[in-house]
Amino acid sequence: MCRSIKTLRPPYVEDATGEDVRAAALQYVRKISGFRAPSRANAEAFEHAVDQIAAATQHLLDHLHVKPTA
Repeated sequence: MCRSIKTLRPPYVEDATGEDVRAAALQYVRKISGFRAPSRANAEAFEHAVDQIAAATQHLLDHLHVKPTA
């Protein structure tokens, strides 16, 4: 879907930062909304969506069980 969203779990990224997670959430919201930057009327909904998706993404990354590589 979004080629610019990178895999954020090990072994691809050892330690994804909050900035990495938010950047991925922002790319996702931009893609599905069709807006690179929202209008003032949509800014609050846009930012809320980014925050919610970033939180869900961080929760997922925090709870994934990844097999160690040899």
